[in-house]
Amino acid sequence: MGFLPNIGPLELIIVLVIVVIIFGPKRIPAAAKSVGQGMRNFRHSLGGGADDEEKPKSEIDEKTETKV
Repeated sequence: MGFLPNIGPLELIIVLVIVVIIFGPKRIPAAAKSVGQGMRNFRHSLGGGADDEEKPKSEIDEKTETKV
């Protein structure tokens, strides 16, 4: 973690405890999912569709296949 050189394991544990207190253990997965989707959308908007390169070719072919 080069951009955060002064954050160690103790600080990360403290942050995780605060997150559990604020969100509760039941809402953390939903919050993590929404954060992940937001990051994916942000990368997609910056890269102009770079997520398509990460998908398997068969998955892309299924979406682009035309039916006659």
